[in-house]
Amino acid sequence: MIEIEFENSVMDTKVITAHLPLPLAEKVDQAAARLERPRGWIVKQALTAWLEREDERQRLTLEALQDVDDGRVVDHQTVLAWAASLDVDTPEPAPH
Repeated sequence: MIEIEFENSVMDTKVITAHLPLPLAEKVDQAAARLERPRGWIVKQALTAWLEREDERQRLTLEALQDVDDGRVVDHQTVLAWAASLDVDTPEPAPH
């Protein structure tokens, strides 16, 4: 177990090893040098941001599937008519 200081508390951590393509590893090294931070910090920031985006993507997908189950959909012909109106000076409002 490795312990690191984080916001005035000690956080348990786990070491995870990953093989990176050389160009990606070089970008990590460059970012670490530019920001004067350890490579591990760069990787942790990137992984945290990616996981947050994935969580949000999953939440939105489940919400969209619930909308479909509840019948909150716009039929294809309505969307096509709206899309065709985008080429004119006064397009139709987006369907809901």
